[in-house]
Formats: sequence, structure tokens, C-alpha cells
Amino acid sequence: MPLRADLLTAVFLVSIPVVALAWDGVDSGSGGAVEIEKGNLVRSGETIEVYDLEAQEYRSVDVQSIQRSGGSVEVEVYDNDSGEYRTFEMDD
Repeated sequence: MPLRADLLTAVFLVSIPVVALAWDGVDSGSGGAVEIEKGNLVRSGETIEVYDLEAQEYRSVDVQSIQRSGGSVEVEVYDNDSGEYRTFEMDD
């Protein structure tokens, strides 16, 4: 019967709802926290929404480049709302 218990445990774990998590980071220029929510395709040329915790609002940004740097990922974006380029240091 141990196999049956393992099967029931596996079915239970798969059925638990998964909370959508954000990709956390910091704006290199302001030092403010930013979040890229799950579901955004973070690739060069893509437009994504970023939540700026300092401004407490969503921002529409165009991804310019992505580079892995040590334990983080550097995402350079063009902020369509402010007309400025910004660099985010995202957790790896």
C-alpha cells in the first residue's frame, strides 16, 4: 500500500493552487524596488508591465536588453510613461 499513499500525495500536491509570483528587482538609478509579474515575456523588443513600488503604479516599458551578471539579471528598458531608459537588477 505505500505506492498508493505516494500516488495520493502526488495528486494532492498537483492540485494545490499555485500563487503567481513576481520577479523582484531594484531600479539601479533610483534604488527603488520593482516587480515584473508572472506572465510577462521578458525578451528584447517586448513591451511589458512593471510595478514600480516607489511610485506605487504600473509602468509600460520596452525591453532593450537582458544580461546575466553574477547572481542577478540586468534588464535595460525604455519607460514609455516617462520617456527614460532605466536599468533593473532582477533577482536570479
